[in-house]
Amino acid sequence: MIRAILSLLLATCTLTSFAQTQEIPASIKVSEDYRLIMHAYAKGVQVYVCTQDPGDTSRYVWTFSEPHANLYAAVNNRELIGRHYLNSTKKPTWEDTDGSTISGAKLQQADSPDSLAIPWLLLKGITPSGTGKLTPVVFIQRINTRGGKATATANRQHKGQLLEQPYTAEYLFYVKK
Repeated sequence: MIRAILSLLLATCTLTSFAQTQEIPASIKVSEDYRLIMHAYAKGVQVYVCTQDPGDTSRYVWTFSEPHANLYAAVNNRELIGRHYLNSTKKPTWEDTDGSTISGAKLQQADSPDSLAIPWLLLKGITPSGTGKLTPVVFIQRINTRGGKATATANRQHKGQLLEQPYTAEYLFYVKK
């Protein structure tokens, strides 16, 4: 039992240190005035809809529609701690199992090192709700993305169809020190 507790403690410390020391592009870094309060691992899909290209109506493109992802406490995706989706006002939203939510507004983005992955992001926390863990969040980072880009070719036959692209990412949540 003690070995299990120590292993869990070591894993938690390692994950926290990993989030704080990995190579995050300068354009999406959070200043030292903020501290990390939650590190979540997302697994889900980025949903796209096929539409006509507004700049060239003879072409069709996959347009981002919404994310659907579960949030986990660890990379093994065993302990569900929340979910990620668009709220009723079409803002990206993270919801903790304690019922608190935080929505975000994109401030910056950086290309993922993986060319097939969605970009890394820095978002400002907006419209919190509830009284739990996510309510005081000021910044959210999306890093270490895998997949999620609409790589399929769109054409007239796809118009209006949905495309779900599997993705994983890490979300880091920061509060003022």
